[in-house]
Amino acid sequence: MLRDSELATAFDHAARTYDRMTSANPGYHAQLLRSARRLGLPRGGAGLSLLDLGCGTGTSTAALLRAWPRASVTGVDASAGMLARALEKTWPERVTFVRAPVEEMAAVEAKGPYDAVFAAYLLRNVADPDAVLGGIRRLLGPGGRLCVHEYALSGRTAHRLLWTAVMNGFVRPWARLHGDASLYEHLHRSVLAFDTADAFADRLRGAGFARVRRLPQPGWQTGIAHTFVAVRA
Repeated sequence: MLRDSELATAFDHAARTYDRMTSANPGYHAQLLRSARRLGLPRGGAGLSLLDLGCGTGTSTAALLRAWPRASVTGVDASAGMLARALEKTWPERVTFVRAPVEEMAAVEAKGPYDAVFAAYLLRNVADPDAVLGGIRRLLGPGGRLCVHEYALSGRTAHRLLWTAVMNGFVRPWARLHGDASLYEHLHRSVLAFDTADAFADRLRGAGFARVRRLPQPGWQTGIAHTFVAVRA
C-alpha cells in the first residue's frame, strides 16, 4: 500500500480523471451527501465552521455545502493535484482550501476550534489512524461533531468478495487504461486491510469520541461503505 508522499503523488497523477472515475460509481455523490446530512447540524449550519479533511477535488466539500448551505467550510488535502482541480470549481467566499497532510495541520488547528469535521475516504489511507483521530479530536470544540464516510467492510466474506469483484471488473481496468494502477491497487488493498465497521466504531470510542453510531450505506455498497458519526466527549 502507498503512504504519505507516495500516496499524495499518486493522487496528483490521478487528479485529471478522478471526478470521471467517481461519477461512474453508482450512488457516489448521493452517499457523500447522505453522510454529510448525518452530521445533524442546526440552522442549516449558520455560524458554524466545518473542516473537510481529505477533500480531494472538492466533491465532499460540495456535499457539505448542499447539506449545510449556511456553514463555512475549510477543505484540506495533501495532494496539490487534487486541490488544483478543486480550485478550478466555483465556490462561495466562505469556502477555503488548504494544502496539508492530515498528520501536520498546525496552521489548520490555529484557525480552530471547529464545530464539525467531515472525513471521507481518509482514515484507511493513513499510517496511524489513532494519531490522526487524536488530532481531529483536538481540532473540535467541546461537543463538536465528527462524521467519517469510509469503506469499512462488515466482516462478512460475501462483502469482501463483492469488493474484489468490483475492483477486478471495473476499477483495475480503468486504472490501467489511465496509468493509475498503483493508486487503485492501493484502494483495493487498503479496504481489505482496514478495520471492519464494528472495529472502527470501537476505535472511535477509544480515541475519545462518544455517541458513536455506525450507519450503513444503501445499494451495492451495503456492507462495504458506512457512515460513522460521533461527538467529542
